[in-house]
Amino acid sequence: MIRSMTAFGNARSDLDSGSIALELRSVNSRYLDLYFRLPDELRHIETPLRELLTASLERGKVEVRVSYTRHAGTELPSLDSAWLDRLAEQLNVARQAMPDVTAPRLVELYNWPGQRGNDALDPQAWSAACMQAAKQALDQMQEARSREGARLAGMMRECADGVARIVADVEVLLPRLLAEHKEKLAAKLRESVDAAAPGGFAHISGAELSERLAQEATLFALRIDVAEELSRLRSHLEELQHLLSDGKGKPTGKRANGSAGKRLDFLFQEMNREANTLGSKAGSLEVTRAAMDLKLLIEQMREQAQNIE
Repeated sequence: MIRSMTAFGNARSDLDSGSIALELRSVNSRYLDLYFRLPDELRHIETPLRELLTASLERGKVEVRVSYTRHAGTELPSLDSAWLDRLAEQLNVARQAMPDVTAPRLVELYNWPGQRGNDALDPQAWSAACMQAAKQALDQMQEARSREGARLAGMMRECADGVARIVADVEVLLPRLLAEHKEKLAAKLRESVDAAAPGGFAHISGAELSERLAQEATLFALRIDVAEELSRLRSHLEELQHLLSDGKGKPTGKRANGSAGKRLDFLFQEMNREANTLGSKAGSLEVTRAAMDLKLLIEQMREQAQNIE
């Protein structure tokens, strides 16, 4: 399944004591980079989240953002009277040295370190809620990645069809180029002989002329022979179609054969190499233009492949 690296997913999980929200944002990256923005109270959930994401994702820079909201309780938490007595004693000691020291406010007493033990998050319950939200957000993000991947694959197929048409046109063009070269060669040979010895062309036998033309035509044919390059381009197009249609269905994990994006990038490098060779062997302006059009289409596909996981 071709999947894009750019996508977004979010989910929410509710508990009796509150709710937790989780967001996943993914953009292009050469490797899989995970960045976590977690509250300190849920920092322990980073490892399970990392394991969940690395089991399903190949590449991409993924930001994981988690936030939570707690429901306000109907009963105030109780303050430890013994602790309050000790705090008052310390306050009196401080005022003996600094009379202007003010007493802490009630809200400060409630939030004092050690006084919210009965109001702490339940690690097990909140961790389970966080993982539930993470799985839902991951499924949503993967579906978005698949939709965008299908769109990118469609664009690459259109470019691949253009490459196939150019390859077919060049194959048809080569025999005509060779025939035209023979005609030009014969005319040039006739002009050269007539210039050196007027009427001397009549003294050259047909066999000698045919042999000389055959030699020159063979050299020209070898020089413009791009059958191997065209054959490789067709082979690469077949591999491209295989990569774009491989693994149809709902994605459940990593690709068994590795990153599709990296394989596509390598494939387009090989196709570009064949196009360069085709241009260097061009025996006519038509072949030169065909090579340039091939490079343009291959570059368009390569740019799309940069977004593929």
